[in-house]
Amino acid sequence: MLLRNVYTKTLWDQRRALLGWTVGITAVAAMYASFYPQLSGGSMAGFLEDFPQGLKDAFQLNDISSAAGYLGSSIFGLLVPLLTLGYGVATGSRAIAGDEESGKLEVLLTHPVGRARFFVQRFAALACGALAIAVVLFLGMLAIRDAAQLDTVSIEGFAAQCLNLALFGSAFGALAIALGGAFGSRSLALGVTAGVGVLGYAANNFAGQLGAEWLRNLSPFYYYSGGEPLRNGMQWADAGILVLISAALVAAGTWAFTNRDLNT
Repeated sequence: MLLRNVYTKTLWDQRRALLGWTVGITAVAAMYASFYPQLSGGSMAGFLEDFPQGLKDAFQLNDISSAAGYLGSSIFGLLVPLLTLGYGVATGSRAIAGDEESGKLEVLLTHPVGRARFFVQRFAALACGALAIAVVLFLGMLAIRDAAQLDTVSIEGFAAQCLNLALFGSAFGALAIALGGAFGSRSLALGVTAGVGVLGYAANNFAGQLGAEWLRNLSPFYYYSGGEPLRNGMQWADAGILVLISAALVAAGTWAFTNRDLNT
């Protein structure tokens, strides 16, 4: 199977980890979403009245009483993207650099599969995993939509937000796999990508308080949720930028991986 299709072999090898990420992310999202009926009566809005406006702006707490506002702040604005980022970082840092550090990569590449093809198919498997997480999350949200009084968010809104989530996770996965392909160090790929994630989150959420709104344009978090897909549906320009980020990183990572000596 490996000689003919690195993509399917990679998916098969990561099936247990992917199942864990998928179930975990969906369960966390569904659990917190189910709290909405208890918080939508105004008690949470009243509790937040005394919060500084800057803090409410940073964490999207201005409309916490609406379904879209609640989901966009606590669940799709914080928990779900950070967990999906974790999937991208962990899977991407392991995809090339993990096998290289364990000594498996040199053996795998002795088979008739080029480095570029190997790299691209490893990323394709990561992106497919991110899409699987998004699809199951979408179905989970639809399953509890009526019971959790989330029906003011359209099906198209959930679909748009979940698709953006897949693109978001793939972008961070692309960064991790590119760094792993370029340097052959899993710890470097993991650490740098996680650091970029933290900085990106801070830039998106706190740029306004710093008087530097332009910083948001440098953050993948902005293109993931800045257009408020839960309210406004698919924002194709934002999605396109996430795709371009992934494509550029995969291209750069492929070039670096094919033009360096493997660590032995």
